[in-house]
Amino acid sequence: MDIICRSAIKLALREDLGDGDITSRLIVPGKLTGSADVVAKSAGILSGSQAFEYVYRLVDRKVSVRFYVRDGEPVSKWMKIARISGPARSLLTGERLALNLLCRLSGVATLTSEYVKRIKQTRVRILDTRKTTPALRWLEKKAVVDGGGKNHRFGLYDMILIKDNHVAAAGGIGPALAKTRGARRKVEIEVGNLAELTEALQYEPDIIMLDNFSLAMIRKAVKQIRRTSKKIKIEVSGGVTLDSVAEIADCGVDYISVGALTHSAPIVDFSLEYDDRLSRG
Repeated sequence: MDIICRSAIKLALREDLGDGDITSRLIVPGKLTGSADVVAKSAGILSGSQAFEYVYRLVDRKVSVRFYVRDGEPVSKWMKIARISGPARSLLTGERLALNLLCRLSGVATLTSEYVKRIKQTRVRILDTRKTTPALRWLEKKAVVDGGGKNHRFGLYDMILIKDNHVAAAGGIGPALAKTRGARRKVEIEVGNLAELTEALQYEPDIIMLDNFSLAMIRKAVKQIRRTSKKIKIEVSGGVTLDSVAEIADCGVDYISVGALTHSAPIVDFSLEYDDRLSRG
C-alpha cells in the first residue's frame, strides 16, 4: 500500500476517533478481550484486506487479523472471511473505518469483475480511469486489478494523455501531437469524431481514445486505424455500461475504459459479528 493511502487512512482514523472513543471507553472494561468474525452480507469479490489490517495496526498492534480469503477471490453471502481478536475496546474503535474500506474496495473489485465477465470471450481489457476517491487511488486501482481489470495511468506523471481541453489549448490535434515528438512516455490522444481521428493518425500516437463514439463510428474508426497501423492501440471511453460493453468489445478495440468502476461501484456489505463474551461486555 502506498504512502498516500496510508496517510489517508491515518487522517480518516483521526477524523473518526478525535480525542477518543468515548462510548467504548465508558462502557467496555479496559482489560476485556474478545474476538469477532468478518461476515459477508452480500456476494462479491474481495479487495481491501490490506487497508482493513492497516486500520487495526494503527488502532492497536495487539489486535490480530486473520483473513481466510485473499483479495481477488469470490465471497458468498454469510461467508466468514476473516477473524479479529484482541482488546475489546480496540476492536470496536477500528470497526467502522475498517469495514468502510473493505466494503468500498470490494465493491470496486466486484463491479470490475462484472464488466470483465461480459467480454470474457474477447481479448479486450477493461481499464479504470483517474475518477477515483482522492488519496485512495492506489487502493482503488488495486481493487480494479483484483476484479480482473487493468490499470490505466496512475496520475498525470506516468503517461501523456491529450484530451479535448489540451487540444483546444494547443490549437488543434496536429499542434498538440507535434509537441510530443521525442517524448519518453507513451502518448495517447482523445478524439471526438472521425475528422479528428484522421488528423491524429498522421502522427501515429501509441494509443487513440475514441470518446463517446457510436457503435457504427467505432467500427469505422477501427477499420481506419488498422489500415494505417497495426501498432496503434484503440481505447473506447465515454458512457460505457454493462449493457453496452460486449457490443463495444466486439468492434475489435483493445481497451474499454470505465469511470464507473471507481466512481459509482455499489459496496459489498460486510459486518463484524462479535463473540458473546464481547457483546456482553
